[in-house]
Amino acid sequence: MSPNNSELGTASPTQKAQVKVPIDVQGIVKRATELNDFGHLLEHVPYAKFIGMKVERFGDELIFKLPAKDDNIGNPVLPAIHGGVIAGFMEMSAIVQLMVFMQTAKVPKVVDFSIDYLRAGLHKDSFAECRITRQGRRVANVNIDCWQTNRKQLIATARAHFLID
Repeated sequence: MSPNNSELGTASPTQKAQVKVPIDVQGIVKRATELNDFGHLLEHVPYAKFIGMKVERFGDELIFKLPAKDDNIGNPVLPAIHGGVIAGFMEMSAIVQLMVFMQTAKVPKVVDFSIDYLRAGLHKDSFAECRITRQGRRVANVNIDCWQTNRKQLIATARAHFLID
């Protein structure tokens, strides 16, 4: 019986494709910050790409944008954005905010996430803004507000705790 590739210590092309190379999170965040292009960071997040998420920096603030997209509709009668898409957008906004402003070496892990839906998110562009309150060395608290046409008329608000180390 002849030995197969794995017994010889060499990997077949299929096995090589399955080897995962760790992503340099800190390097990606650093490059995005240096270039002031946070789209570069979002390109590495499949869910952000799927929902069409964007981000712009204005001074020390990041404003996240969820463009109107037919695939994000949950209620076609209104039409309104699916609540899960709104929650995912807000959670991802908080994660990116933490990564950029705390220069994390790893992607923060969600400890808990609580959302209050205040009104229907209609089929138009939505925006989110995050405020970080750091609690201790390993945990961060983030408040997230989401609106559409008027920043004072929120469609949702959320609170989240993340493990940052």
